Amino acid sequence: MLEIRGLHSGYGKIEALHGIDLDVPEGEIVSLIGANGAGKTTLLMTICGRPAATRGSIRFNGRDITRLRTHEIAALGIAHAPEGRRIFPRMSVLENLQMGAILCDPSHFAEDLDDVLTLFPRLRERISQRGGTLSGGEQQMLAIARALMSRPRLLLLDEPSLGLAPLVTKQLFGNILRINRERKMTILLVEQNAFQALRLADHAHIIVNGRIEISGPGAALLNDPAVRAAYLEGIRPQAEVMP
Repeated sequence: MLEIRGLHSGYGKIEALHGIDLDVPEGEIVSLIGANGAGKTTLLMTICGRPAATRGSIRFNGRDITRLRTHEIAALGIAHAPEGRRIFPRMSVLENLQMGAILCDPSHFAEDLDDVLTLFPRLRERISQRGGTLSGGEQQMLAIARALMSRPRLLLLDEPSLGLAPLVTKQLFGNILRINRERKMTILLVEQNAFQALRLADHAHIIVNGRIEISGPGAALLNDPAVRAAYLEGIRPQAEVMP
C-alpha cells in the first residue's frame, strides 16, 4: 500500500532522513521504533507532505504522492494522529470529530460517529465536553477517533502511548489492535513503547539516526537478543496486550 524509496527529508539545511526504504503492506500493522531524535516523527510528517521530501519517492496505492500537498494526501485516504495529540482544545469532542470528517461525504457522518464512539465509549460520555478538559488518555482517544472520521485507508499513529498510565496504555493498544483486525485498517505505528509496538506488528523497523538499520517480522525482532537489550529492558510482562 505504501512504498517509500530512498527518502531524504529534513528541516532547512538539517537533514533528518537519509535514504529511507520502507514498505507498509495493506492490512498490516507496521511498527517503527528507535531512540528520540532518530527520525520517526519526521518520517510520518514527510509522508503527509510537511516537511517535503528533498529526494526519493513515496507511493500510495501505486500513485506517487511525494510532491502532493497535505490536504491532497489526506483526501487520498491517509490520516495522521500526531505526536502530542494536537486536538482542538477549545472545541467540544463532537466538534473535533466533525473536523476529522471535513473531507468526507456528509451522508456517512452519523454512521462514522457511532462507530468511533462505540470504539471509544468514554468519548460518548464526553461528547459535549471541551477537548482541552479531557484527561491525557481521553485526548489520545479523541486524536485517533478524529483521524478515523476521515475514513482512511492508511492510519499513521505517532507515539499514541506517550505520557499515559500503564492501564490506559494497555487499553489503547487493545483498541489499535481492534482497528486493525475488525476494520482491516492498515497502520504505520511509531511508538516509544517498543515492547507493545513489536508485539502488535506484523513487520517492524528500527530507525537509527535517520536510517533503517534493522527490519523483520515483529515477533522476530521481539525475540532478538540485541533488540531486547537495546529497547526492551525493564518492560514488565503484565503490560502486554495479547493479540
